[in-house]
Amino acid sequence: MIRRTMSIFGLATLVLVGLGMLFSGSANVAANTPSPTTTEVKIDNFSFTPVTLTVTAGSTVTWTNRDDIPHTVVSADDPKVFKSKVMDTDEKFSFTFTKAGTYTYFCSVHPKMTGTVVVK
Repeated sequence: MIRRTMSIFGLATLVLVGLGMLFSGSANVAANTPSPTTTEVKIDNFSFTPVTLTVTAGSTVTWTNRDDIPHTVVSADDPKVFKSKVMDTDEKFSFTFTKAGTYTYFCSVHPKMTGTVVVK
């Protein structure tokens, strides 16, 4: 009878240790996964800063026009993934990137102004 009780106790201990290892590993994986963020791109002096931005899926990018003249933010994709209205000084446009990929964009008022958002 004691031998059987010890076997059940040993098996239960192994199961509990295994479950503890399984759940502690899951917490570490979640802790190492980057979270979506909100990031700003500044529009100033006929340029986007930063020119290239890397974010995680689910992140929101906000462009703020700090220039004295109007600008837009328009996806170079066809069909357009995003497109802002014409923004005057200090106006903002935000877009949330839900899918991984590389998104190039430009100012439709000044097409030589370009930028890229890389979504991982």
